[in-house]
Amino acid sequence: MGDREVDQQLVERAQRGDKRAFELLVLKYQRKLGRLLSRFVRDAGEVEDVTQEAFIKAYRALPNFRGDSAFYTWLYRIGINTAKNYLVAMGRRAPTATGFDHEEAENFDDAEQLRDTNTPENAMMSKQVGETVTRAMDALPEELRTAITLREIEGLSYEDIASAMNCPIGTVRSRIFRAREAIATELRPLLGTDKDRRW
Repeated sequence: MGDREVDQQLVERAQRGDKRAFELLVLKYQRKLGRLLSRFVRDAGEVEDVTQEAFIKAYRALPNFRGDSAFYTWLYRIGINTAKNYLVAMGRRAPTATGFDHEEAENFDDAEQLRDTNTPENAMMSKQVGETVTRAMDALPEELRTAITLREIEGLSYEDIASAMNCPIGTVRSRIFRAREAIATELRPLLGTDKDRRW
């Protein structure tokens, strides 16, 4: 039985009033959702509050969940909307990633040379790549930032991102392409890569 089927069974049990089933879903996705929301809300305490609020909203909306998308996709949509609403209420706009660590930098093809971190030069290069990526993502429009975060950091499929962002899959592909282009443009001078090369 796959993840989606397990989630669906837990959802159905929770819809019938089994609170323990929903607690299991919370335990399963709490850290993952918190990590996603930390890309929007920077303060750790606030992330915890917004994550909790998203789960409360999800619990209240559970009777309306029909299983058209995976549970976590549905939950991510609620989480993103909760974070956006929170930031609006606080008079702030949604920021992006608080920074990429070395592991995340390794997801970029252009960062191949960063894999050996035993040298001070490579450690410094890794830090510069992370800062450059963070700046590039900060400059992205919110839709592009959300799409690239869900794809590259959360590992969602294009279909799940389309569902989470409530837009056609072609729009998701376009947003991710444009986000990657913008980030690659910022990384090229640092990494000395060709203009035609993308990660």
